[in-house]
Amino acid sequence: MNVSTQNTQKITLNSMEAFDAVMKTGSATGAAKQLGLTQPGVSRLIAQLENNVGFSLFYREKARLFPTDEAIALHKQIEISLASVYRVEQLAKNIHQSHVGELNVVAPSSFVAGPLAEAVASFVKLHPNVKISLDSHSPARACELVANKAFDCGFIQFPENHEGLWCEPIVTSHLVCAVSSSHPFANAKQLTAQDLRDESLVLLGRGRHSRKQIEHAFLQNNIRINVRVETHTVTTACTLVKHNVGISIVNELLAKQYQDDALKLVPFIPKIDLTYGFITSASTPMNRLTNAFYNHCKAHFDEFAATN
Repeated sequence: MNVSTQNTQKITLNSMEAFDAVMKTGSATGAAKQLGLTQPGVSRLIAQLENNVGFSLFYREKARLFPTDEAIALHKQIEISLASVYRVEQLAKNIHQSHVGELNVVAPSSFVAGPLAEAVASFVKLHPNVKISLDSHSPARACELVANKAFDCGFIQFPENHEGLWCEPIVTSHLVCAVSSSHPFANAKQLTAQDLRDESLVLLGRGRHSRKQIEHAFLQNNIRINVRVETHTVTTACTLVKHNVGISIVNELLAKQYQDDALKLVPFIPKIDLTYGFITSASTPMNRLTNAFYNHCKAHFDEFAATN
């Protein structure tokens, strides 16, 4: 086909795909089969492209199509352009399916080190191109950072009221006694404040909601708490228990990872529930990746609840 003038109309993706297919299959019929089009449809797209570029792309010889020198030169760039378009399409698909992106998450240190790390590990296996940044702060600071969108999401222990946050309960656990395996209480079915009357205790710091609930349980039984060590992490509390410093009353969800031959977890009575919530900024809706992470964590912690 002889084309002497270049059309100002833009080259279309369809015509580039048709040209690429003809170059690779050697015929309009082969290209039509590859693209799921009719042979006349492919011929029209090639004619359209020739009209756009202003020169012939193929010539016929013995009923076969052969590319011109100009077509060979053009095809090199069209291959690159089509590959770029396909990469954009794949990226858009991955974003839509939450397979790529970056997620910044904040939570208390004990929650990050244990249950959240497990949830993140299973999430990144499903989303290998997602980068996750985990940080730990105090509950008040975590709330402030998420509300101001410095982090995409976070986890805090309820109750927590912050007008700048969307909060959703995600997992409920309860208090248990962490007991050294060498202690007589290691095989107990349950322990009460009355049982712990004469025991040295390792408790998490004052001001925590769970600490107030523990103190209330002892107060109701007119028992004075014998606190030997105060700490601010479940990790430290469980380590001290293993060294026979005392018995600790801790969140089972956080302490479960430290249970081994040296440390046993015994239910504390009365049962005291502790709920963690998933938080995001109330000023904007969750993006696809954050929502996918929320749904994954919900399913992950539902499994924990089902086995406890």
